[in-house]
Amino acid sequence: MPLNNIGNIIRFGNMMQASNALVEEVFLQTRTTGSVTISYSSKTPDGITFINLLQLNVHRNTVILNSLGRTMCLCDIHKGMWVDAIFSPITTRSIPPQSNAFLLLVRSGSRPSSTTSTGRIVSVDTSNRSITTGVPGDINRQTVFIITDNTIIRNRAGSPVRLSNLRPGQTVRIIHSNAQTASIPPQTTAFYVQVI
Repeated sequence: MPLNNIGNIIRFGNMMQASNALVEEVFLQTRTTGSVTISYSSKTPDGITFINLLQLNVHRNTVILNSLGRTMCLCDIHKGMWVDAIFSPITTRSIPPQSNAFLLLVRSGSRPSSTTSTGRIVSVDTSNRSITTGVPGDINRQTVFIITDNTIIRNRAGSPVRLSNLRPGQTVRIIHSNAQTASIPPQTTAFYVQVI
C-alpha cells in the first residue's frame, strides 16, 4: 500500500507526516543519530484496521522537539512515547520500510499538546517575530503564530530558512501549540513551519 494512501499518514509537498505514532524501538548510533521505529494504524476501505511499522532514520539534520518546542536529542526518545513525524516520501522496500526523518515532535502525556494547521501567509512581522495566516483583511479568520528561537522554518525543499525568507501569499503547514490566546486574531506558538 503506498504511503500517501495510509490513514494516519498524510502527504504535503515533498514531505509526509505521521500523527500520533507510537515509538516501538530506538537504535542509537550516536546520541543524535540512529533510527526510530514507529507504529501507526491504517484502515482499509472495508473498515479493517492494520498496524503498520516504519523505521525513521535520524541524522544530524533531523530536528527533534518536545511538546514545548524545545530541542531534544535522540537519546531522550524511548519505547512507548508518542510522536508526530515529518519525513521523506521516499522509502525502502524493506520490512519495515525506512525513510529519512526531518522532524520528530514528541508528545507529552496522552493528550496531544500540538496540532497542525495549513494556511496562506497574510503577513510576516520580523520585528515582533511572528507570521499571520488566514484570509487577508478578515481578522476573524486569521491566526498569529509566534516564532521563537526554537521554531524551525523550512522551505519547500526542506532546507532551513530564516523568518525573513517567508513571504505573504506562500502556503505553509505549521505545527503549533494547542494553547492560544483569546484575542482576535488568536495567537499561538509555532514549533515548525514548512513552506508547501
